[in-house]
Amino acid sequence: MSDKILIKDLLIRGIIGIHDWEREKKQDILINITLEANCRPAGTSDDFRDAVDYRGVTKRVLTLVEESSFFLVEKLAEEIAKICLEDQRVEVARVRVEKPGAVRFSQSVGVEVERRRGDL
Repeated sequence: MSDKILIKDLLIRGIIGIHDWEREKKQDILINITLEANCRPAGTSDDFRDAVDYRGVTKRVLTLVEESSFFLVEKLAEEIAKICLEDQRVEVARVRVEKPGAVRFSQSVGVEVERRRGDL
């Protein structure tokens, strides 16, 4: 599939990390999502009902991050991918989760996962 929906540079504050100090206050978490889905029906009809609801996906991701307190970015990325694949039109979800400034002298540290509909 070559059609992609991009949700870029979501900067959300949440609790994440293994150290006590990381669990005391929310930190910046940077999220990028790429969804592979057939965009042709929406592109042909110009009807929002034929499109992936990327605003809804974004809202659910915001809620997840703001309300969760995972220890690992890997777990957060996995849960975000599950949210993305709730829409049956999404075949592949690629999720990058980064913690800016997590490691001294680096811009950020993070993970990227790719999950397919068949992975559920």
